[in-house]
Amino acid sequence: MKTTPMWRPVVTLVGVAVLAMTGAACSSDNSDSVGSGSAENSPAGNGATGSDASGSRATATIAGAPAEEVSVSLVRLDVDLDEPIAAVAVPGGDSLLVAERAGTVVEVMLDTDGDVTGVEPVIDISDRVGGLDGERGLLGIALDPDGSQLFLTYTRSDDGADQLVSYALRSGDGPVVVDESTRRTLLDVPDPFANHNGGNIAFGPDGMLYTSFGDGGSGGDPEGNGQDRTTLLGKILRIDPSAPDGIPADNPFVDGTDGERPEIWATGVRNPWRFSFDRTTGDLWVADVGQDRIEEVSVLAASEGGGRGANLGWDLFEGNDTFDDADPAPGAASSGPFTEPVFTYTHDEGGCSITGGVVYRGEDIPALSGSYLFSDFCQPGLRALRMDEDGAVTESSLGGDVPSVVSFAEDPDGEVYVVSLDEGLFRLIVA
Repeated sequence: MKTTPMWRPVVTLVGVAVLAMTGAACSSDNSDSVGSGSAENSPAGNGATGSDASGSRATATIAGAPAEEVSVSLVRLDVDLDEPIAAVAVPGGDSLLVAERAGTVVEVMLDTDGDVTGVEPVIDISDRVGGLDGERGLLGIALDPDGSQLFLTYTRSDDGADQLVSYALRSGDGPVVVDESTRRTLLDVPDPFANHNGGNIAFGPDGMLYTSFGDGGSGGDPEGNGQDRTTLLGKILRIDPSAPDGIPADNPFVDGTDGERPEIWATGVRNPWRFSFDRTTGDLWVADVGQDRIEEVSVLAASEGGGRGANLGWDLFEGNDTFDDADPAPGAASSGPFTEPVFTYTHDEGGCSITGGVVYRGEDIPALSGSYLFSDFCQPGLRALRMDEDGAVTESSLGGDVPSVVSFAEDPDGEVYVVSLDEGLFRLIVA
């Protein structure tokens, strides 16, 4: 979906950004209602440490040196969407599939100038999706690399259980067509509370499907799920959709010697509200919503195993701080090493719930190349992290007035789209 510089904006919503801010960014915490503007945030990180459960972890260095100056804008696409929650580019095409929280998926067709040329319905599972008064609903969408299968995550209407399902589809010169008779349920995970459902899904550079569910909800992880490897809640999972049992043979707990679930890739997340893979390095970036004080970003480096078996610390840590209310379950992995967040921010600095994004690898905005873009559900605008070769991180504001950002997407050329639950679909361009 390569666009020319002659992008024709429907509504230009902003911004001048100077990549020169210092210190920790504003933070917010994610609430139990996706639409309410509240949420909970927690940081997850890159380096492992041998500290035990009672100790604190070292805070990541935040560099203050100014980076290159860049001016960007967000332009709104002329398409009517009902609570869009996530989007994914159709491989080799000029369209995006957009998931709407109530349970519908539509295909948004674009021309080479970025204008919307049509919208087609793809699938409607609203009769299966429930709990729209809270954080539940249709939550995630992914396509396999060759565009032959559609994957969705949602909360089931009757009992709120977390679902991961797939459908065979056909794409080509015309709109995407789903064969609903091919529906498969890959994961069916009981969830005790209405919040912290996670639901992000993405294919990794290894061809495996990654997904994550939250810790099960309520507050403070009352069931100790984050550190309990006998449950899929509070984990990042790695699935092989082509395997009969769905389990990659090289997952870290595939033997399950102590009852660990073989789907688990990484442990100790609270409510990862979006993770993504850097398309250049393969690194996995995870944004995790915190409890009451701290939002966090972690990087699981591909060169160090991509987070295989990592423990990101919840509910023993919120960010780099010990979480005093932690009450690990009997099956808890209650000792380190723990993976530290590379970046955190507190709710005192603004915001309420981190929304993870993507590492920019497009060509239209060279000054952003290699920057991790993210937002906060309760604080309009985009932000960027830059990490140098020594792991030092610089945070900066890209500005923008787009509220309630819930997701990011990349087109086949690496250009970035931003999804707002309340305002619709936007494209990031150079100003």
